[in-house]
Amino acid sequence: MHSTEKPVLSHHEAVQEVYRWTPQIRDYDRFMHIGARWVPYTMYFHEKMFRSPTINTDALGFRYTEFDGKRHSVAERPLAGKVNLLVGGSTALGVGSTHDGATVASYLSAITGEVWLNFAGRGYNATQELLMYLMQQKRIGEVGHVVVFSGINTLALEGIPDAFASDHGRYYYSFEFQHYMNKFNEDMKRKKNTFGGAGGESLFKRWKNALFDENPADEVITDEGVSLDERLERAALAITDALKQWRLLLAGHGASLSFVLQPLAHWCRERLTAEEEAVFHAIDSCPNNFYRLFSGVLGKEVHAPFFQHIQASADGIPCLDMNEMLKFSPVFEETLFVDRVHFNDLGNQQLAQLISDELGLYQEKSHEPHSQAVKPV
Repeated sequence: MHSTEKPVLSHHEAVQEVYRWTPQIRDYDRFMHIGARWVPYTMYFHEKMFRSPTINTDALGFRYTEFDGKRHSVAERPLAGKVNLLVGGSTALGVGSTHDGATVASYLSAITGEVWLNFAGRGYNATQELLMYLMQQKRIGEVGHVVVFSGINTLALEGIPDAFASDHGRYYYSFEFQHYMNKFNEDMKRKKNTFGGAGGESLFKRWKNALFDENPADEVITDEGVSLDERLERAALAITDALKQWRLLLAGHGASLSFVLQPLAHWCRERLTAEEEAVFHAIDSCPNNFYRLFSGVLGKEVHAPFFQHIQASADGIPCLDMNEMLKFSPVFEETLFVDRVHFNDLGNQQLAQLISDELGLYQEKSHEPHSQAVKPV
């Protein structure tokens, strides 16, 4: 369908169209929009013990990996031996898959015959991924391989306007953090026994402000006016700084560390399939702030400089580019994407296969994927 023939969709119509093409996204929307669970240091994380036919989380909020008829996670780690970690944001989490057994971590487990924990946080940037490991390091124990399958979140979030930047980078909920923390400052000024003014705002003024105050959740944030060159450099530096810290933390384990740049549909595809074209149009008709932050980095001309910046600063840490690797998949021309950065089951299977092949993780006696049914949680 040519762009001129695409129907104009209302927000409601667009959402329903997304669900028509990718019904599993209903569960992910419920999972992601149920409300943030605030935690120290990384700010937020997934709901604990979330249950659905599509995605399920453990007592800490980590998604389950399915392997060899069992479920594995950070909270339910195998008792003995090393585990491997697939680190990243929502692509590593497996948004788009139809069940827990169809994530990259689950497929890697089947291919290698070893447990790969799903160590991903939706919306996390490179620094938050690292902090998450610091918080869970004792629970995880001995580690064999770590694959940081990431990059796009950090790049997208570095498109947040300077007004919401911090001394420690830009992150999901940058606007919300400042807005609601400033509410605390206002509350302190209204405190009866305070070092501030005499008594703070009147009850009438507070009521008036509350009545006419717009919902901050409706704030529209875009990457308009953000320098692309500076954005690429900042994002690459944030990623490689985190990778170097990963290397230090993993040194005592003798673990391997690799970085794989996530694929972006517009970077690796010359053209979308008809199904991808349809669902992308629906998504573009009901954008959220995170997707608005992609507008300045969708061009193919952004891809190579970004990866080159990462390689140049990685200090010898192996860096792979899935945007190029994916082109060698035997099913590359089929529908793989459910949106610009997330994959369906076939797409996740291909990502896992390409990662294992490129890093030499494949074992001759690999387990057949999903050879045993996993009991419902």
